[in-house]
Amino acid sequence: MAAALIAGCQSSTTAAPDTATEPPTRCDSDAVRHLIGQIATPELLNQARDQAGASTARILRPDDIVTLEYNSQRLNINTDSAMKIERINCG
Repeated sequence: MAAALIAGCQSSTTAAPDTATEPPTRCDSDAVRHLIGQIATPELLNQARDQAGASTARILRPDDIVTLEYNSQRLNINTDSAMKIERINCG
């Protein structure tokens, strides 16, 4: 009976389930710098987003009104009025 009492007082520790998820994607605009000078299209936007590892992407023309909140996971493709890519950055 003493053994049963001792066994009942022991606590067992089990490993916590692995709740780790993949780290968030990180936007890397350097990975798509080679696109500068090309014409921005919806297809190119999707390709650039994938290559940069960004979660979102947008094309910004000179007269576009944009929000100014910083989003490190967003790829920004800045163009001239003819949609020629002039600058690419994350944010």
